[in-house]
Amino acid sequence: MASSSAVPSSASAAAAAAVAAAVLLLAAIGAQAETRKYQFDVRMASVTRLCGTKSIVTVNGQYPGPTLFAREGDHVEVAVVNRSPYNVSLHWHGVRQLLSGWADGPSYITQCPIQPGGSYVYRYQIVGQRGTLWWHAHISWLRATLYGPIVILPPAGVPYPFPKPDEEVPLMLGEWWRNDTEAVIAQALRTGGGPDISDAYTINGLPGPLYNCSAPQDTFRLKVRPGRTYMLRLINAALNDELFFSVANHTLTVVDVDALYVKPFTVDTLVIAPGQTSNVLLAAKPAYPGARYYMEARPYTNTQGTFDNTTVAGILEYEDPSSAAASSSNLPIFAPTLPQINDTNFVANYTAKLRSLASATYPAAVPQSIDRRFFFTVGLGTHPCAVNGTCQGPNGSRFAASINNVSFVLPTTALLQAHFAGRSNGVYATDFPAVPLMPFNYTGPPPNNTNVMNGTKVVVLPFGTTVELVLQDTSILGAESHPLHLHGFNFYVVGQGFGNFDPASDPAKFNLVDPVERNTVGVPAGGWVAIRFRADNPGVWFMHCHLEVHMSWGLKMAWLVQDGSLPNQKLPPPPSDLPQC
Repeated sequence: MASSSAVPSSASAAAAAAVAAAVLLLAAIGAQAETRKYQFDVRMASVTRLCGTKSIVTVNGQYPGPTLFAREGDHVEVAVVNRSPYNVSLHWHGVRQLLSGWADGPSYITQCPIQPGGSYVYRYQIVGQRGTLWWHAHISWLRATLYGPIVILPPAGVPYPFPKPDEEVPLMLGEWWRNDTEAVIAQALRTGGGPDISDAYTINGLPGPLYNCSAPQDTFRLKVRPGRTYMLRLINAALNDELFFSVANHTLTVVDVDALYVKPFTVDTLVIAPGQTSNVLLAAKPAYPGARYYMEARPYTNTQGTFDNTTVAGILEYEDPSSAAASSSNLPIFAPTLPQINDTNFVANYTAKLRSLASATYPAAVPQSIDRRFFFTVGLGTHPCAVNGTCQGPNGSRFAASINNVSFVLPTTALLQAHFAGRSNGVYATDFPAVPLMPFNYTGPPPNNTNVMNGTKVVVLPFGTTVELVLQDTSILGAESHPLHLHGFNFYVVGQGFGNFDPASDPAKFNLVDPVERNTVGVPAGGWVAIRFRADNPGVWFMHCHLEVHMSWGLKMAWLVQDGSLPNQKLPPPPSDLPQC
């Protein structure tokens, strides 16, 4: 049986056992249990890592938080009570939220935050998704510790489209700061400079044995049996880093990304961006190997600034059938060989392998004709420092980030509430630019003026609009990869490349047959990615960089999808307990 070790307050200590129990429970009750109910008490808890103890925001005192289990088609109700000193909202990352936009969770987009002492019940249905998603705080940097897995099983009686694993284990990759992350981002926004980097990466909340002053119990351990197959439900919950992941002397077969099946392929190492999930099959060796193996993750980045250049490790251990009580601590341990931190070619080659199943049972419904085309530049920029001020950004300025040169400013009223009430004046504008207002050589020498404008702007789409969006990285302050997450929709990644997107020649290379379907995609460093989706979900839907620092600097925008003409194409009224600003 798979197992892990952690501090008693961590739900991940028994993650594998919980998954196994939930699988048996859901299999037993099947279609009769159509609503899964959970109680989330958001409260502070003391946690010790790397010889330091600090108070962090948790759900039910657990870090990482509890796992939500459901089957495809189930309804989910999560009653959240905020007993912390912070404003809080929770996002169910990747859940489509069809006609349930009030439950999506981003503060000041679909709801006002739950204030200290307040409560809210998130209600939604899992539709057309099966695999791994996750939930996390969606305000400020609280998601540094406020997160947990969502495990979605197929409907009762429906098998996986790949050999059924013997056991399933959530693996959440995260970051740990010795300092208070709310103070870290507050200082960065005050000074205009970059934030302090994390002190460690974590696997299921544990930093592992490679860090100084890491306690023995602070290592995630996965105990396996020879000859068995394990499905690792990988989630990148890190705030600011894409990560390579590998298990020494073992291969990983990718079968699912972002709760959508893919054509299986096998690799030694994978890359996973913040916000993304991936289910991979790990086949244990056929006989007891007499060795242990590191499971490691470390960053992929092209940033010009500082970053956490460390490695987190968990340990894969085999049960010895000849001596169950023997200690494995004296066995040799092997480490994987991970790519170089800036190996963009590896990342491009890996992502090119991702393909939808595109089968009769799981078709790829790629929009073949397009109603609206958009071209968005994404990247860093600057704001001027205040008169007589002192700022720590480039050349004495303040760091900023933008889409089409618009750095998004959160309103003080939730966009969805303003839209539904017909009171958009003074809250948001509907003139978000479909293309850059001032084209330039996006991946060439940067322009002299690096300033960006502020605004709270949305794109308005009629219900059912088919959209093609090209996301283009810029080199204004250095080319970087930007993982973009779209709320409310899945999309198809139909193309990607390096350099500037060429509208005359690049569309001919698009894959419109079996492109991967996702909710979060990395915009290549110094390149572009093209996605397609159908605007079939009325509401206001956030799109933002899932590098938390870039989102804090304004790399975000919103889509407003109007109601359709039929009753099942209209957003219902808000629930009576929706938090107010």
